[in-house]
Amino acid sequence: MKREGIDVARCTVARLMRRMGLNGVVRGKPVKTTISDKATSCPLDRVNRQFQALRPNALWVSDFTYVATWRGFVYVALRQMLRICADVIDTFARRIVGWRVSRTAHADFVLDALEQALHDRRPFAATGLVHHSDRGSQYVSIRYTERLAEAGIEPSVGSVGDSYDNALAETINGLFKAEVIHRRGPRRNLEAVEFATLEWVDWFNNRRLLEPIGNIPPAEAEAAYHAQLEVVPIAA
Repeated sequence: MKREGIDVARCTVARLMRRMGLNGVVRGKPVKTTISDKATSCPLDRVNRQFQALRPNALWVSDFTYVATWRGFVYVALRQMLRICADVIDTFARRIVGWRVSRTAHADFVLDALEQALHDRRPFAATGLVHHSDRGSQYVSIRYTERLAEAGIEPSVGSVGDSYDNALAETINGLFKAEVIHRRGPRRNLEAVEFATLEWVDWFNNRRLLEPIGNIPPAEAEAAYHAQLEVVPIAA
């Protein structure tokens, strides 16, 4: 409604929803999924909870969560790129640039999500991209850190047992579970979770309105950033 220029109170929306028999999405309780390896050395925290960036391909945050199916648990890894578009609207976008679904929480499936992000975004080493995650053993594994180094990406890892150090990634995962998994109940199998995730990621990136970036979708905020870059040279 705000996007259409309609100013309405939250209580009014709640009252109308009750009248129409509509219920808001409620998030479930968080579950610990991070298993750190104390014997593995970790990179420094280069983000320090400052989840902001002035341009695309400056900061990626990563996390994974688990969801229940009728045939047991599967894991979902989501990779988000966080950016603030330095333009007239002064926004940042929260576009998901890589994801994978797996039956196990081995390092391979988060590495696959990283590969998808690298293929989709094709960042250059000179851009100074930082990749931030928690201290999960998958993200500090030798294979994962070596792949980051090959791509010219600077690793960053939060502290142990502090969700605020990777708050944005956990927020996106929370939205995914609330809007996809909890809303319609457990999926039948891994393939059903994959299809539901594919649909949700497309909707989230291209149609979901996010209040922190001005009630527009992530793709629209990113397009506005690039459009501004094209305008500046012409004006000069």
